[in-house]
Amino acid sequence: MKLTYGSWVEQEDVFQIDGPSKGAVEVLKWAYETYKEELIYACSFGVEGIVMIDLITQVNPEAKVVFLDTGFHFKETYELIEEVQERYPQLDIELKKPLLTVNEQKEQYGDRLWESHPDQCCHMRKVLPLRETLSNATAWLSGLRREQSASRRSTNFINKDDTFESIKVCPLIHWSWDDIWDYVEAHQLPYNNLHDQGYPSIGCAPCTLPGDMATGTRTGRWANQTKTECGLHNRN
Repeated sequence: MKLTYGSWVEQEDVFQIDGPSKGAVEVLKWAYETYKEELIYACSFGVEGIVMIDLITQVNPEAKVVFLDTGFHFKETYELIEEVQERYPQLDIELKKPLLTVNEQKEQYGDRLWESHPDQCCHMRKVLPLRETLSNATAWLSGLRREQSASRRSTNFINKDDTFESIKVCPLIHWSWDDIWDYVEAHQLPYNNLHDQGYPSIGCAPCTLPGDMATGTRTGRWANQTKTECGLHNRN
């Protein structure tokens, strides 16, 4: 079921953001009622992702979750995925791999492509796998927050996504960094141990350094480069 863009704008005004979840649970209920099995959550398993999963399971315990398994992630991330699957056994978690293995990419494009051509590396290992996944879906969920970066400040609950010719639903846009951690503590949720080592945002190991944990911004991602997004959330 696809909505026109005008319908999305109207729907935005229905959600109440002054409740305990700042509209997140309400948005999730609407999204699953609207798109049902054609809704997929693309999760990076950062701390926002853990909050999203806990909220999602309150609405749909058997939700489809995809993790873009680039082959370059920290071991702590894979350990967390196993822990999450044990805590929420009904979740349908898929580790989506790119077409080329790490070694095949090295053979074809040279070593450390993430340094010489980071956009190309992200495109092959993240964008294309998600595009393939979403080819069988109408909408997808993301844990974007407006507070995270300048490029995300205009994100709405429901967004027209030209990159994937889809609808991107973002329930956490009004959550602060403190809101995220307060929820994790209140519900005793597991999270990536790298957060305790100064990583506010966690992506591929070669492209992620510790950053500003006090604000929860994306500092530390693609350090010393002008790149700020992997291509999944570029503004259209």
